Amino acid sequence: MKILAIDSSGLVASAALLVDGVLLAEYTVDYKKTHSQTLLPMVDEILRMTEQELSEMDAVAVSKGPGSFTGLRIGAATAKGLGLALAKPVIGVPTVDALAYNLYGTERLICPLMDARRAQVYTGIYTFSGEEFKVLRPQEVTAAEDIFKVLNGMGRPVVFLGDGVPVHGKLIEEKMEVPYSYAPPHLARQRAGAVGALAFLYYEAGNIQSAEEFAPVYLRPSQAEREREERLNAKKVQNNKME
Repeated sequence: MKILAIDSSGLVASAALLVDGVLLAEYTVDYKKTHSQTLLPMVDEILRMTEQELSEMDAVAVSKGPGSFTGLRIGAATAKGLGLALAKPVIGVPTVDALAYNLYGTERLICPLMDARRAQVYTGIYTFSGEEFKVLRPQEVTAAEDIFKVLNGMGRPVVFLGDGVPVHGKLIEEKMEVPYSYAPPHLARQRAGAVGALAFLYYEAGNIQSAEEFAPVYLRPSQAEREREERLNAKKVQNNKME
């Protein structure tokens, strides 16, 4: 079983190759690069280094969102393009779930925080029961302060990770009442390896899609869509005044 996994949901660009549950290669860069310029070269490099053929892949896994609108579109287009070319299924893995899966085996609550701007975060709450990965609160977009209230009410130690941690670090210090810690650097951001690892579980459960069916999950309208809605609402108000 061979899965090619990619993640471009944030600043991180990542590609990985997993074969029969083994992570053969992972190429991850957290830097100001355009994902459209980096993802396919990353894929080419890991295939070359592991002497694998793209045609041998059984499925393409991709972080399906939420995250950066541009990044998600690039990831989705790449996954769909590869899936169509190979006639292979696409496995869409929730971004926040994959981020939490980095911390496999911890006894603490896991709370990823991805910066969604406007004082909001993409987040969720997760835990492990032995080897079982449990979603206690599915991924959502919410005010950072609100998720801290929920965590305090659960009364368990928490580990935070994601690019929203440095953005909301001061608020974490002010609002958190239960013990908390931060994931170390090598586990604190999106990784295609985690997307691929979860994709194996999804594949076994039959949770796959055709390349044609796959679509990213945004959780909220894009800035352009919000601005368009605001303009339309303002126009409606102006027309009502004129009437």
